[in-house]
Amino acid sequence: MCAIPLFKMGKVLDELAAVVRDVGTGTTPILDELKGTVEVTNAEIARLGDVTAEVEKVTADVAKVSGHASQAAGNAAALSKVMTAAVGRPLVAVASTSHALRTAIASKVDGNRRTEEL
Repeated sequence: MCAIPLFKMGKVLDELAAVVRDVGTGTTPILDELKGTVEVTNAEIARLGDVTAEVEKVTADVAKVSGHASQAAGNAAALSKVMTAAVGRPLVAVASTSHALRTAIASKVDGNRRTEEL
């Protein structure tokens, strides 16, 4: 009577051994593929780190250029003020004086013509 349950138990153990063997053979390729995926992911993360470092360098360069552009704009504004003060105001004064002289001469000439006509 004991032989039948032991015989059945042996079959169960054989089936269990087959299942463990199948799990082992099925799991190994999955683990190998997972290892490859992790290696590729790590390589991409390293490349992303390099790209991030380059972006930081470019950002620093853009900040420098922006600072230089601001300084150049400020210098241009100051130069414009200097030019206006040095050249613009005297030109306006000369132009207004010239206009006043022309107007005075024109009115004098017109006044002389009227007196001659009378």
